[in-house]
Amino acid sequence: MTIQWFPGHMAKARRQVTEKIKLIDIVFELVDARIPMSSRNPMIDEIISTKPRIVLLNKADKADDFITKQWISYFKEQNIPAIAIDAQTGTGLKQITALSKVLLKEKFDKMAAKGIKPRAIRALIIGIPNVGKSTLINRLAKRNITKTGDRPGVTTAQQWVKVGTELELLDTPGILWPKFEDELVGYKLATTGAIKDAILNLQDITVFALRFLKDHYPNRLQERYNLEELPEEIVSLFDEIGKKRGCMMQGGYIDYDKTSELILREIRADKLGRLSFETPSQFDHED
Repeated sequence: MTIQWFPGHMAKARRQVTEKIKLIDIVFELVDARIPMSSRNPMIDEIISTKPRIVLLNKADKADDFITKQWISYFKEQNIPAIAIDAQTGTGLKQITALSKVLLKEKFDKMAAKGIKPRAIRALIIGIPNVGKSTLINRLAKRNITKTGDRPGVTTAQQWVKVGTELELLDTPGILWPKFEDELVGYKLATTGAIKDAILNLQDITVFALRFLKDHYPNRLQERYNLEELPEEIVSLFDEIGKKRGCMMQGGYIDYDKTSELILREIRADKLGRLSFETPSQFDHED
């Protein structure tokens, strides 16, 4: 199955970001800590050019902490500072402004030497849909400035947001790229909720998720669904979970649509614990 989603407002947002990048001092690239590489838009490198950048690993509370630490080290090796944050609770947010000041010290010192009055740091916040941009801005601003939601596509326009006296943020709609070169990227994005369920075949996504969990978090899968053992075949695993949770149709058949919705809902709600769907070692060969 090929997964694609590129609404018109995303193409417009890319043009707008490209036009306004010259006004920006630093870029905050927000990614999902569960899928840091798959939730990075490869077009962003082209758009932001040589601007300083901080990768913010959001939803770190949902990700495997051991693997998140690996990702922070990975980005450091790429000369990109990274911070693990949770925009919902505010964990890690104090580091953002502090690190921005360090990265921009030379630029602002040069401005001061030319007699330019000090001003707030202008930051672009960018990321794919449903990665938590609006939640982060509201938390930084300490008030509800932007719409938030647990579905992708909530933010559809750009806006400047003041964060105290030290920071100004340019919010943008989530931007996905027109075509996923690796279909696994699409499956990971769909599993974590970055793509609207309405355009997906949820059974296919759930099969991917179950295979991953069976390979990497088998004990979590067994415990959550009270399974004595994990069936070899994914269809049998699907059947077992459907029966355990009462996802049945008339005649005693498994309701696969209902079972799929239940499993994905529970993965996204952390009912199977903190999960990371990719590790830096999977991408080392590409470097």
